Amino acid sequence: MNPVYFDYYESPIGLIEIAGTSTAVIALNFVTERCRDVASHPLVVEAVRQVAEYFDGNRHQFDIEVAFEGTDFQQQVWHQLQTVRYGCVVSYQDIARAMGRPTAVRAVGAANARNPVAIMVPCHRVIGKNGKLVGYNSGLWRKEWLLKHEGHPVSAA
Repeated sequence: MNPVYFDYYESPIGLIEIAGTSTAVIALNFVTERCRDVASHPLVVEAVRQVAEYFDGNRHQFDIEVAFEGTDFQQQVWHQLQTVRYGCVVSYQDIARAMGRPTAVRAVGAANARNPVAIMVPCHRVIGKNGKLVGYNSGLWRKEWLLKHEGHPVSAA
């Protein structure tokens, strides 16, 4: 098993913990405190740099490898999320249809909620089909902030 490296980034909306191996980012999550010693690797340092550029408004697309552990369906959802461009939003139904599984809307929502690499895999860009904010494990206020940061203001449900 590859060693896992950690680093942190203090974003405008909270502390982010980034975990990665020597080949890919495997987790990016908002946390309340630094729970691990920083044992970084150049790939994780690069991930922190790219996240900082995103929050500074200078990066609209990440070009760093990410790796997922999940079911085949979850991985399909997470890969589909990566096609949603900066400043755009889609519904859970849009994702399900794009995957060729139009009736799997709830399953898409469940997979979206388990996204291990927030921001880089932009689950925050998925909204309800009525155009309202719904579901975000790190808080709807963060989702709203991220969408406004990307130039797409939406309102809470």
